[in-house]
Amino acid sequence: MTSVKDYEHLLIARFVASFEKLDELTATEGIYPIAWQLAVGDPDEYGQKRWRPIKVISKAENLEPIYSNLPARFPRLYEQLVLSYRWADVDLQSFTLLANPPGTDLGGLLHEISKDKALWNCLRKAGYVQFGKGPDLDYDPVCFDMSSRKNKGRDSRIVKIDHEQILCHDRVKIVGELAPSFEKLVLATIEKAGIY
Repeated sequence: MTSVKDYEHLLIARFVASFEKLDELTATEGIYPIAWQLAVGDPDEYGQKRWRPIKVISKAENLEPIYSNLPARFPRLYEQLVLSYRWADVDLQSFTLLANPPGTDLGGLLHEISKDKALWNCLRKAGYVQFGKGPDLDYDPVCFDMSSRKNKGRDSRIVKIDHEQILCHDRVKIVGELAPSFEKLVLATIEKAGIY
């Protein structure tokens, strides 16, 4: 019988394995420093390298500085993901997962999810926490809906929010639900990548 913790570790490993199936994971020096920090191998003819997520075990206490700025805790599965791996922005086709940069703590993650101050402040006040954005060039934030928390496993509905409504009118307008929970979003991503 598989424990919840074993199931979560397996799910996270499969989710991270989907990164290279769904995105080219390219890094160019000077363009995107986080991807370049994670780059491996020699540059190709265009000066690009491929980056890889790295496994890093962080202590749960490293989340406390982030939680002091949020309306609620992350879903447990996302929490385990950020404590276990570091990665650059990765386009997973239905959404782009914001980076969890290398570092001794999770200050880089807090920087990534809060760097657009207009979005950060409006979303947080309304009970949303951005952890992604739309795919490719789509800037709409993809968020945990902390206001619709499910009791089981601290999971949250995943919604996409119109960034223009925030920037122009300081109001939150949900444009769609990507998944009823982070776990369901992870499972859909794994399936899309063909990771079994």
